[in-house]
Amino acid sequence: MKTINKSILTGVALLLTSTISLADSTPANSVRLGGYYIQYSVKADDLTGPLTPPGLNATLKNTTTVYFAYVRRLDPHFQLEFAFGVPPKTTTLAKGPATVGSVPFDGQEILTAKWVSPTVLLEYVFFDESARLRPFIGIGVNHTVFTARRITDAGERIVGGPSTVSISSSTGIAGTVGLSYQVKDAWHVYGSYSMSQVKSDVNVDTLGVNRATHINFGPRAFVLSVGYSF
Repeated sequence: MKTINKSILTGVALLLTSTISLADSTPANSVRLGGYYIQYSVKADDLTGPLTPPGLNATLKNTTTVYFAYVRRLDPHFQLEFAFGVPPKTTTLAKGPATVGSVPFDGQEILTAKWVSPTVLLEYVFFDESARLRPFIGIGVNHTVFTARRITDAGERIVGGPSTVSISSSTGIAGTVGLSYQVKDAWHVYGSYSMSQVKSDVNVDTLGVNRATHINFGPRAFVLSVGYSF
């Protein structure tokens, strides 16, 4: 009986040791580097304020930037992603009538700004960790701050003189869906599609004349990246 009990204990110990070794061998961290292709689905109120004709609106040019992220494995199916990017320069285009008075309006580049927009995502990864191809979904929070804001010469001609612009920061929900593929050992490639809620108040001051609008930027990002786990 003692021999049997000793054998059972030995077997349990070996099983626990192999389980711990397997857990320890699974990397808990990964870093990713790639590219964002960002599209905007803009919904904006018409510009309002003194001496402002009706129907003056805006949209944004699509843009690209560098993507990088740190991902922390929580367990075989859950992970936290901290996503960043080189702040992209975005260009705002006028949308509305062909001219304001005699000044060209529709399609003119009127404002540029850079976005600092980190995102934190809790992601669920499907399939077993031994699978090479693993889909994932995630939800989280995005915070966006606008820097290097500048009214262009065309924009100043439209509003009637030298101007400054303020754009309020935004915090909103973010979501993502994607795929990871294990190329070899610790190396993976990733493809994903993400959406973020970014809404801001925009105020333009032209020699003391204040005009304002509210914009829902509706950014959608396609991401292609390479990752290394350690």
